[in-house]
Amino acid sequence: MESLVTWFTSTLGAHISREAIVFIISLFPILELRGGILASSLLDVTMWKGILISAVGNILPIPFILFFIKKIFTAMKKTKLLRPLVEKMENKAMKKRDQIEKYEFWGLVLFVGIPLPGTGAWTGALVASLIDMDIKKAFKAILLGICLAAVIMTLISYGVLGHIIR
Repeated sequence: MESLVTWFTSTLGAHISREAIVFIISLFPILELRGGILASSLLDVTMWKGILISAVGNILPIPFILFFIKKIFTAMKKTKLLRPLVEKMENKAMKKRDQIEKYEFWGLVLFVGIPLPGTGAWTGALVASLIDMDIKKAFKAILLGICLAAVIMTLISYGVLGHIIR
């Protein structure tokens, strides 16, 4: 993740503001809020501004995933080229299903909130959508998970890493 953040900052840094870089990073799957907060600390964006920008960037795609991903996947599966990609994404997401279904709301909160590879708001929204979890319940759980991830990543990025890097 750190190498992706470094690539974004070095590639976009000369063209847009540090805050815009943080926002763009936060929009992307895999990087999400975690990458945004890490980037904001590396780019010397103030902690609170970095948290806010990263959270907004991470939250923005979630309603679209919850409401439309099944329809988008259905359309994509109709093409020979995209069907394997969609099936791979669905299978990968459904491997995480047990964690979320077992504990429902709190399972989704922890899945989104604990920064481990393969977790996050994007994947959480995808799994919630694929298992037909109530959209309001899923969105609330994802928001809470994003808040948890923000606390964890802020402590890591501005605390531990902030002292090591500086």
